[in-house]
Amino acid sequence: MGVEKESPTSSLGRDSIYRASLKLLRHIKNAGVFRCPEDDRPLDYAQIYPDDELTTEVMNSLIRCRYHKEGCRWVDKLQNLQAHLDQCPYDSIQCPNSCTRMLSRLSLDDHLEFSCPRRMVVCEFCNQQFPGDLFEKQHAGNCPYEVTWCENKCGAKLERRFLANHMRNECHKRTVQCPYCNRDFVQETLQTHQYQCPRFPVACPNRCDPTKIPREEVEVHIQALCPSATVSCTFKEAGCKHKCPRFNMDKHLDNNMKGHLQLMCDLVAKQQTQITQLCNALYSITHVTDGTFVWKISNYKQKFLESVYKNAELVSEPFYTSRYGYKMAASLFLNGNGAGEGKYISVYIKILPGEYDNILEWPFALPITFSLFDQCVEFDFRANISESFVPDPTWKHFQKPRKDTDRDALGFGYPKFVSHEILKTRDYIKDDSIIIKVKVDNNKFISP
Repeated sequence: MGVEKESPTSSLGRDSIYRASLKLLRHIKNAGVFRCPEDDRPLDYAQIYPDDELTTEVMNSLIRCRYHKEGCRWVDKLQNLQAHLDQCPYDSIQCPNSCTRMLSRLSLDDHLEFSCPRRMVVCEFCNQQFPGDLFEKQHAGNCPYEVTWCENKCGAKLERRFLANHMRNECHKRTVQCPYCNRDFVQETLQTHQYQCPRFPVACPNRCDPTKIPREEVEVHIQALCPSATVSCTFKEAGCKHKCPRFNMDKHLDNNMKGHLQLMCDLVAKQQTQITQLCNALYSITHVTDGTFVWKISNYKQKFLESVYKNAELVSEPFYTSRYGYKMAASLFLNGNGAGEGKYISVYIKILPGEYDNILEWPFALPITFSLFDQCVEFDFRANISESFVPDPTWKHFQKPRKDTDRDALGFGYPKFVSHEILKTRDYIKDDSIIIKVKVDNNKFISP
């Protein structure tokens, strides 16, 4: 019967047995312990002896390299294993430069050439030798003899040791400061900037002084300071047309004092006429000209006390019934007047002399309504108080007023318009104010 040849894979079990036997022998010899290392059973040392046949069989077994998973394809007898490991490219060995790294023979050359911190590296620029770690951390990228590009991207290429001086003093793209306005510019644009620099010193166009002036101050200098600039007389607006150099203006003013005074008097008279016209126009624009005048009396408490102690009358601003209508004003006694004194608010209307009285129909006959507003927040719940009347043409209050009419004369109205008790019942007084409206009915007014 033949013997089946063992495969390299099954021979690994023999290798394990052989190593266990060697381990047991060393264990016995060194430690003197007579127990099996596999099952810890007691052994009789007299019965232990080398088995040469088993040893030969084991040593002739085919095995694979222990680094077969890493890629080693070596397969041979066990007895040749150590010789293979001594030169196996996958076996780990210590770096010969004593850098503490353990690495395979396969990667040793790359390690020694490129990554070993204790390798010696020669700089290609200065030809000096450096340990690998020192070269990588300090010298690489800092060699003064390395040729490099200018960091300002000006296109220059020079050794690093000359780079700082180039960028500071030679590079046309270096940043420099304008000596006049202190702003930063690229050196090649500085000259162009100086043609526009607001602080660049330039000569006065009138050549008044050899001292140069910043460009941005030239206009102010000519307009306000330059003694050689031609200027108009300070009384130009009054009508003086004289022009002369600024340094000669004082002499002109001294010699023409009376003429300038007359010009100013004429100007003042002209302006006074214009002011009067503008005031009249403004009055016409800003005053009521539709017959509805709303009058808000603020600081009610203070004015009421004044009315109590002084019987003070409050008179509204004048207003017109229409654009070319009657002129009138409302008056008010907060503590009452006549029959209403002390208990009521009295309200009256006064017909005043107007600009168009000569073309209006007299006596005044348009209906007038006085209203006291309820200032309640809810609009639908407001209860305004109103009183209306139609003027009696026989009453003197509604005749054509004369310019010498006494403005303090009492008009026509209601001495008992609203009692003080009713004022307290609702929001007739709010925020220390009351609001009264005077409404003139223009439906029957015939426009002149």
